[in-house]
Amino acid sequence: MRQDILKRFLTNTDETGRFLMKSRITGIIYFVEPIYNGKTPKWGDLNPATGQIEGNYGSKFTGAVTKKESLITEENGFVNIGYCKGSPFGAIDQRDKAHQERLKR
Repeated sequence: MRQDILKRFLTNTDETGRFLMKSRITGIIYFVEPIYNGKTPKWGDLNPATGQIEGNYGSKFTGAVTKKESLITEENGFVNIGYCKGSPFGAIDQRDKAHQERLKR
């Protein structure tokens, strides 16, 4: 697939973890990309007998991208780029409520 097509559409969300959230209040669309440091997370099937994780599914389905692979850049037209630790939902909620307050003024 051509790179310009990849940058235009949200693809491989299972592998990249990218997703969109649209506020029903402000109409803003938030683009989310989980970022990881390039080390493949260890995950797979938990063996109840040993308590160990078996299988190596993390090499393909990381559910995140590295900063180098990120599409969220000013060059791609994004503004107000931010990072948060943990779940992005709280950060998005705070941003959207702040924007809603600015709209009321």
